Order: sequence, then structure tokens, then C-alpha cells
Amino acid sequence: MDGNRSAIEHVISSADADAISGRSTYCVGCGACTLLDPAFNIAKNSDGCYCANISGAPREGGAIASSVCPFAAGVDENQIAKDLFSAQTGIQHDQYLGYYLNTYVGFVNEDGWRSRGSSGGFVSWLAATLLREGLIDAVVHVKDGPDSEHMYQYAVSHTVDELATGAKSKYYPVEMSQVLAYMKEHDERYLFIGIPCFVKAMRLLCRNDQLLHSRVKYCIGLVCGHLKSDFFAKSEAWEAGVPLDTIRRVDFRYKIPGSPASDYAIKVDRSDGDVPIIKRTNELSTTNWGLGYFKYNACDYCDDVLAETADVTFGDAWLPQYVSDSQGCNVVVVRNRTIQHILDKHAEELVLHDSTPEEIYQSQAGGFRHRRQGLAYRLDVHKKRGEWTPTKRVQPSLEGIGKRRQKIYAMRTVLKNESFVAFTEAKKANNFSVFIKHMQPVERKYSTIQTPLSRRLLRKIKWLLRGILRRHQSRMHMTARNSAE
Repeated sequence: MDGNRSAIEHVISSADADAISGRSTYCVGCGACTLLDPAFNIAKNSDGCYCANISGAPREGGAIASSVCPFAAGVDENQIAKDLFSAQTGIQHDQYLGYYLNTYVGFVNEDGWRSRGSSGGFVSWLAATLLREGLIDAVVHVKDGPDSEHMYQYAVSHTVDELATGAKSKYYPVEMSQVLAYMKEHDERYLFIGIPCFVKAMRLLCRNDQLLHSRVKYCIGLVCGHLKSDFFAKSEAWEAGVPLDTIRRVDFRYKIPGSPASDYAIKVDRSDGDVPIIKRTNELSTTNWGLGYFKYNACDYCDDVLAETADVTFGDAWLPQYVSDSQGCNVVVVRNRTIQHILDKHAEELVLHDSTPEEIYQSQAGGFRHRRQGLAYRLDVHKKRGEWTPTKRVQPSLEGIGKRRQKIYAMRTVLKNESFVAFTEAKKANNFSVFIKHMQPVERKYSTIQTPLSRRLLRKIKWLLRGILRRHQSRMHMTARNSAE
């Protein structure tokens, strides 16, 4: 490791990350660094991911920018959250949830908030309620962007009507350099909404900039599986039947009445004026989140699933007792007493079931395994190679990680990397089937590793038995027919 480089220079340099990822950097492209140091700027790279770049000499060798970078800062989520929440009466702490006052599962039960959102409608409802009650002046959130290359972007809303295009999940790359500049220039009280690393970046900015500290009143966190390159939106639309050059926008969470919440569709608006295309995600090859297609490399080095530095976190209730509801439900983790008061005050508008940390964990169990145990494995790989990695709460270790599980984590990196290669090849050939052909053998190898030998043998035995039964039934049918003749 080059000891003369600052942490943020390691974050945005691909040299270290190449050893395990081969595709990207440890940068999530949030844009926090640009506010404190003009040497930094944000742009999309060839993989459709936002990433910081340096033009000129960074201030104090990059140390100032490092202090607000979610992957370079020396302050972790534990310390940020402790400073924010630990003094509150009744606060508790959990190794997965972080600090919390209360946990719930539920939905908003009036004014169509639920139907307009991805799941229970809580994010937009709370933002609107904070505006209506005069606790904030503006909401900083992701809204519709101007064109197909910027389908979604961070923007500022001042009214409930303006919030409308910020509803629903947007599995799309964004950065916040422009809205940060706006927040510095306009003396308003802000609510910030973002995924865990973006909320952390905002909290770090507030620790380093007194003006922002006085203006950012609340943060809503969104449970995050990982951030996607814009290849994800393009691949979904393309496979659904919309040519790349006519994609306008993708609605990633189009609800299907009567279907489980997990069985949703995409809706693709077209720039050629044709009727939008609606396609179930289970009919598309890139939408299995466990495969990690088009994932930012930085996401494999994040250990915060539930936005532990946010005042409240909302996510999908991927739980058996709730997932059958086609309208969707939210898991809710409250950390701020004012937010709790708002939920209590408006209880008649809400359906809230008391939950437990264990239940909240189970709603995101796969994500926690990958970003706690899986991260320990990935950090251990780097450590043995003598490579720089972000400092995390998870320690490099193979303890308790069996050989098969290590192979699973290694193959997930391969899947991520190869998805970028395959999509680039498909674009060059102007044929999406090139992507499928490239990825099929990689997926098969992953599936073989992921499924234990005993289970594969059991499947083989069941398949053989079904074949024997079919042949026996066929012989019995022929015998009966011959007897009848």
C-alpha cells in the first residue's frame, strides 16, 4: 500500500480494488467530497456507475475530502449513531439495527400513500407530514431526471405535490453534488432521504460543516441491498422488449394487484411514444438480487444494511406473514424521539404492528450474511494480499466460514464482474441474448456451489424416481389399453 496517498485517494483508485473486483473502486459516487474540495468531481464511468475523480491537487493531500467520504472517513456508523441517539431515554442498541427506540411492521392507511409507494408508503407520508407540520422547509430526495441517461437524480421538493415523483424505490445510480451546493446556498430546514452510505456521508458533512449541521434537521434511511449501475435499468428494459435507444424511464416497482408483494413488475416508458411495456421481474434474467448483477464494488465493503445513522429507517417487510399482501408493508426502525412522537400522533392514519429486532433482522437476513460474514471473508482476502481496504466494523476473518461458503462469496464477486463484461458485449453486438449466453455458465457454476452435494443428490434421486414412476404409469396404461382391445 502506498502510505503517501490519502484514504480517499485509495477509495477512488482502481489499483487496489482490481485485485478482487476487476471492475470498479471503493467509491459509491455520493459526491460529498465535492462540497469541501474543488479538486473532486463526480462523473459516470464506463460501467454506468458514478465515481469521484481528482483534477488538480486535493486540499491537504485529500485529508479534508476523506473526512466526509463514507468509505474513507475514520469515523464509523457506531460513533456517528452514538453521538446522535445514545442520550435519548429508552434507547436500545442491537448489533444489526444499531440504536433504536421502537421497531414496527406496517403501512400507511389513508390518502393512497401505500398504493403510490413501493411497499407501505411510509417514506413519502412522513416527508409530507414533516412539511405540513412545519418541521422542515424542504425535502432532499431522488426524483425523476431529465432524460434516459439520467432517469433519476437528487432534487429538492418544497411541497407535498412536488414529492410525488420521489415515491417508489429507484434502483438507479445517483449522486448529490448539485443538491449539496443548493443546500449550502439556501437557508432552509431540510429532510434528507437516502440509502445507508449516503446518509452516512450527509452525517459526516454535518460533522465537518456547521452550516449544513444547522440546516439538516432529519434523515430518513432506506434499507439497502446494494446500489445498481445504470446497466440494470437498461438491461431490464431491453430484455422486456424496448430497444436501448428508445428507453425513457423504468418504474422498478410496478405493483400487480392480487400478487404477493415480492411478485412485482417493471414498467418501461418509451421515448418513441409507443405504449409503455409492463413485464414481471421474475420473467427477466437480471433481477435476481442474490446474483448481484451490476452492483457497485463499494457495496461489497459496506456493513450497514439498515441505515444506522438515520433518524428512522424504512424498508420492505420481506417476511412470510406480510409478503402475501400485494400492496406491501414496511419494516420501521425509529431512532429519533420526534419521529416517534409523529407516529404516535398520527396513529389513526397508520397500521403499525409492534416488531422485534429479530424480526427486522429476518426481513433482511441474506443481506446481513453477505455484508457481515461475507465482508469478513473479502477483507481477509485483501489482507493476505497486502492490499488497502476501507476500515470497517467487521474484522478480516475466515472464522466460522466453511470452504463452500467461501466459494459462494468468491463466486458472487465473479457474477458481479462478469455481468458488466456481458452487458458491454451485448451492447456491442446489439443483441441482449449475448448477455444471457455469457452469464448462463457462470450462473450454473454458482448454483452448483451454492447447493450442497446432499441436496443435489436428493434432487437427482427425485428426478430418477419421477422418471421410473412415469415409465411405470405408461406401461400400466398400455397394458390396460391392450386388455380393452
